[in-house]
Formats: sequence, C-alpha cells, structure tokens
Amino acid sequence: MNTQNKNQETSVGFVNDVQIILIENGNKLVPIKPICEALGIDDKAQRTKIKEDDFLSSVGVLSTSTGADGKGYEMFCLPLKYVFGWLFTINPKNVKEEAREAVSQYRQECYDILYRHFTKYQDFVIERSKQTDYHFDKYRQAQVNFKEARDIMQQAQKELERVRKFTFEEYEAQGDQLKFEFASEQR
Repeated sequence: MNTQNKNQETSVGFVNDVQIILIENGNKLVPIKPICEALGIDDKAQRTKIKEDDFLSSVGVLSTSTGADGKGYEMFCLPLKYVFGWLFTINPKNVKEEAREAVSQYRQECYDILYRHFTKYQDFVIERSKQTDYHFDKYRQAQVNFKEARDIMQQAQKELERVRKFTFEEYEAQGDQLKFEFASEQR
C-alpha cells in the first residue's frame, strides 16, 4: 500500500445522510471508513476483509483526506470503480437497522445488473431468432399469396383475351348471349 498526497476532494454522494468524499490525485479514491460508519459496520473488519480479498487487496491504498476538523488523516481507500463491488459483498444483516433495506435493495440491483450483463447477448439472440422466424413466416405467406394472385391474374388475362377475341358470329351462335366461364366460376 502506498500513501497518496496532494489530493483534491469532492463529494460524490451520501450514505445514510453521511457525506461520502472522492479523493482525486490522478486516481479517484473513496475512503471506506465514512461508508462503514454510515452503514453501522466495523471499518477495521471491512479493511481486513478487503486485505484478504485476492483482488481488492491489490487495489486498496492509503491516502490523505481532510477530516471535519480540517486536519489531514490517512484513510484506507478503494478506487471508485471498485467501491460498488465491495459494497455488494456487505451482508444486510450486518448493517444497522436503518441501512438494512437500502443495502438489500442495492444488492438486488447488483444481481439484476449482473444478470442483464451476462444474459444480454443470449436474450438478443433469442429475440432475433423469434423475429426472424416471424418475418420468415410472413415472407413465405406473402410468396404463397403472390403465386396465387399471379395465377388468378394470368387466368383473368386469358379470359380477357378470350372476351376481346369473341366475335359477333360466336355471339349469334350462343343465342345472342355472352357465355364465358370465368376463373371465379371455375373454382
């Protein structure tokens, strides 16, 4: 672990009405102690848990932060991008009563986000497959309808040509009547 200096601090939000600061010194770091205090969990136990974690132990650092009294204090921090994963490991049963529901909701949201992230492509493939099947069926039906319409049109064209070629002599031979079998009558 190394100690960081020349830090710029900004507020990134609140946990149970406790302001959470972001320490910027080329990295974006978040001290864990204020979050632990806001949740009512032991920050030393969380620091130990982080140090025992194969990954988080490699990203945790000490950084100087200004306390409410204006003095600089060395604080154990995690990079901002890893704070969310660390918070996910906190068991709602271990936090104070007023924070329990918020921690449970946070964990549920994390589960939902992880599920969506890892199943999004599969959901896309399934939906695309459904849409492909639907539109292929529509296309095939349109082909059938087109073939039937083309056959009807060809038959109508034949009938039209026959009527056009119908002569007066044929008319008289049929007893002064136009007798034709149209496609719709043939079916």
